[in-house]
Amino acid sequence: MKLRLALFSALLAAFCIVKAEDKPKTDPKAMPQPEIVKTDDEWKKLLTLEQYEVTRQRGTERPFGHIYEEFEKQGEGTYYCVCCGAELFTSKEKFHSGCGWPSFYDSSKAKGVLEKPDNSHGMRRVETVCKRCGAHLGHVFEGEGFKTPTDRRFCINGIALKFVPKGGEAPKLLEVSSDAVQKKKDEVAKEGGVEVKK
Repeated sequence: MKLRLALFSALLAAFCIVKAEDKPKTDPKAMPQPEIVKTDDEWKKLLTLEQYEVTRQRGTERPFGHIYEEFEKQGEGTYYCVCCGAELFTSKEKFHSGCGWPSFYDSSKAKGVLEKPDNSHGMRRVETVCKRCGAHLGHVFEGEGFKTPTDRRFCINGIALKFVPKGGEAPKLLEVSSDAVQKKKDEVAKEGGVEVKK
């Protein structure tokens, strides 16, 4: 009986240790919060259904689809967040990985991509999101042996990107709009002698 109790205690302790290791190492509250915060309804008005499902619901587009074929044909240019217009990647970091999704070995110098732990679906991965609006972009993988300067592969949903060819006009950044921002704008306008209409 004592042996069974000791074995049960050891198994319970091991289970608790494994469960504790499954928890993200980073406190989500310590992660930078996005500047752009909108309700689901507001995002649905701005995005197509597929864009919404991938970027706001953490979905994944099917591999080797039409968007991937377009990506493979695109030349020099810059890739922006389809949700807020932030710069994410450039064609300089683009490479062909054969995985069926757009691949980059690094984010652009604008540093608009945030990496955060993702322990969903029983896996340990690193999710990539737009630092400005929190849009789900995909995941980043390391040490796969690709002959790139970083040996990293940003596996990105093409539907989350807006491509602008070199020399083209960057998309307009989605404005930061929240109650706090609007209140501050109203205060500044009032101080400037502008009547604020409600």
